[in-house]
Amino acid sequence: MAGDARGRRLIAPEGRETRPTLDRIRESMFNALASLDAIEGARVLDLFAGSGALGIEALSRGADHVTFVDSDRNARRAIETNLISTGYTDRAEVIASTADAYLARAGAAAQPHSLVLLDPPYGFDDDAWTTVLDVLHGRRGIELIVIESSREVAVPRRWDAVRQKWYGGTLVSIFTPADSPPSETPASETAASETAASQTPTSQTLMELS
Repeated sequence: MAGDARGRRLIAPEGRETRPTLDRIRESMFNALASLDAIEGARVLDLFAGSGALGIEALSRGADHVTFVDSDRNARRAIETNLISTGYTDRAEVIASTADAYLARAGAAAQPHSLVLLDPPYGFDDDAWTTVLDVLHGRRGIELIVIESSREVAVPRRWDAVRQKWYGGTLVSIFTPADSPPSETPASETAASETAASQTPTSQTLMELS
């Protein structure tokens, strides 16, 4: 772990329902997020929190607040223990809920999160991914989401990929909402931009995680 809690050891929940993130993957993930200025001062949602390692890493690197969501009692106990050992209890909230139930209950009026971390347990299928990503797209304030998975995920087109990289059998992907506020660029400038765009190759290369 990097940041204020560097060197602290976190406990993992008992059982096999959670999938812990390897230290080297977590470090690379957060180095990439730091390069995008996505951590300092952020309000973070760790939606499948497990041990809470991802959310606690965010707190250690300067996030203002993290909401940890997990339906498993052992996972929540581990999160609470880890928050106490790292001293971050005053900047965190631990919620007993499934991801779907939390998103449905919180609604669009909930406190906005700028960064969402998504590392669901094994067996999370494409329908489940689509449901969660569609709901998140409708939430205000989200700037980036991070998906950790063991396979390619069918992400709805309303999300744009920022960075993607495989670490052995783990794929880490960073996405941002595709739609942005309408531009107020004058028509003359818009026409010039469209002309320049027509002369530029349309292929896009994703920046890899460090």
